[in-house]
Amino acid sequence: MKFAENNRISHRQMYRQMNLTFLAPFLLCLFGRGQLQGLSGLVGIAAAVVVLLFYVIFLIRLGPYYADMEKTAGSVGCRLIGIFLIVYILLTGAYLLAVTEEVVPASLLTGVSGRWISFFAVIVCSFGAHKGMQRRGRMAEVSGGFLLGGILLMMILCLGQSRFSYFQEMLTASFLTGAGCLKSFYGILCAFSGIGLIPFVLENVEKQGSAWKPAVLGILTLGGILLGMLLLFPAVFGWQRLLTEPYPVLPLLAGADLPGNVLARFDVLWMGFLIYSLLFAIGSLFHYGHQIIRRSHLGTGRFWLAAVMYFLSIWDFGAGGISGYYGSYLAYIFVPGLLLIQIFLMLRGKLRRKKRAAAVTASLLMLSLFFTGCSGIEPEKRMYPLALGVNTSENGFSMTYGMPDLPQATGQEKQEESDSTSVLTIEGENFSGIEAAYNRSQEKYLDMGHLQVLILGNDILENGKWVLLLDYLEQEPYVGENVYVFRTEDPRAVLDWKSKSGTSVGEYLTGLLENRTSGQQKRGVTLRQLYHERYQSGTLPAMPEIRLDQAGIQVYDV
Repeated sequence: MKFAENNRISHRQMYRQMNLTFLAPFLLCLFGRGQLQGLSGLVGIAAAVVVLLFYVIFLIRLGPYYADMEKTAGSVGCRLIGIFLIVYILLTGAYLLAVTEEVVPASLLTGVSGRWISFFAVIVCSFGAHKGMQRRGRMAEVSGGFLLGGILLMMILCLGQSRFSYFQEMLTASFLTGAGCLKSFYGILCAFSGIGLIPFVLENVEKQGSAWKPAVLGILTLGGILLGMLLLFPAVFGWQRLLTEPYPVLPLLAGADLPGNVLARFDVLWMGFLIYSLLFAIGSLFHYGHQIIRRSHLGTGRFWLAAVMYFLSIWDFGAGGISGYYGSYLAYIFVPGLLLIQIFLMLRGKLRRKKRAAAVTASLLMLSLFFTGCSGIEPEKRMYPLALGVNTSENGFSMTYGMPDLPQATGQEKQEESDSTSVLTIEGENFSGIEAAYNRSQEKYLDMGHLQVLILGNDILENGKWVLLLDYLEQEPYVGENVYVFRTEDPRAVLDWKSKSGTSVGEYLTGLLENRTSGQQKRGVTLRQLYHERYQSGTLPAMPEIRLDQAGIQVYDV
């Protein structure tokens, strides 16, 4: 079987890419001309960071709906969403190019036209942007730590220039108002709106289920730097000067020298960090632009994206060009529109499930249970399979449910009680027929919410009918995507196996993967990885193999 693990990035690479993408735009664009300052700015940043932490969890759950937008939103909806997002890519790239045209000639290359600088920046940043995420991950792996360390070192060196009397000016001159806090809060949300594109990269991230961790860490890191700079600027410049500086970070760089003036023009090094981050951000826009064009079936964008972006950056819109309109575009068009699109994709994706009515009914039952106490189906009247074996049979398919011995597992078993059967096999022409057969013959409700292990027979893997199984499991709202998947010759024989300790097969196999030190852990494959590989290439990843011999269960890594 094909097992495609290429073009993946680690959590550390994802975290460093966030820092590289956002640091320079934030430091250059958020603090100038009285945009984000004072006590209201501090409160606004803190509140926005809290909201963004929850928003990231929402984005991670949206990942499956972005995997095939045409399937989720329909042909027309997919293309409309793609056009909306491409407009954001173009305008954001044009805005960052305009900032580059203004900052670089003033700080590094005096006398050189800003339009030539942005022209070469477009060429460099667009080159190879369509070739995948892994290359960008390696760039971030090498340079992300240096950039973050350089910015933190700059802040530490600038502390020696700060004066408490300057800082007191901010405390006395700035007022904490509700309108100011709300403006700063929404401004930070708009600045962070680029993280709304994270679902497009999830399929290229290892361990997608926990991809929220680097995203959360990135938001906390960036939010902490913003709070630190908001305190540092007035302490170094004083309140009145800060109100007039268009890019206060630039004069801050000039004073961040090593003790003893070891190197002249040490600010060039800090400026190099910011320009590199700015170019990385533009390159990220090109990469996401290609991803959006591909998934929304808008053709290819290798050339016209760069041309349109550069044209927008030099076009005189009036009122300061693109810089004069970009903030209003984010606040009044993109951020509300993006939120509506994401809600639409989430609802549309859920409504596509054939058993959406059952899911709604189950949700209502859970709510009634929560609010009214003992109602619904009691726990003792449910069957909780921890392991599920699936294979083909003469009648079509067979499903074997492996349940733990609940009295023994909870320590309530009585000596006079005999062992009860903990394995149930049902056959049918299809999975819906098996489910109907269970409901006709078993007295307990089948609760699949505790499933830990899925064991697939070699026959169902080799004849290609595993596709029908994945379709069935995707419709089951209570089967988690973190279920471990194995392959074996006879799933029923594996589930019939009894451990000496009395542990169920589901718990036993989960323990083999998780209850080891980092150097001894076996490589597990989850149901989410099967879904991803199925949509990515129409195949399945290689899965750990279970072999049953006289010594018991043996699990062989992929």
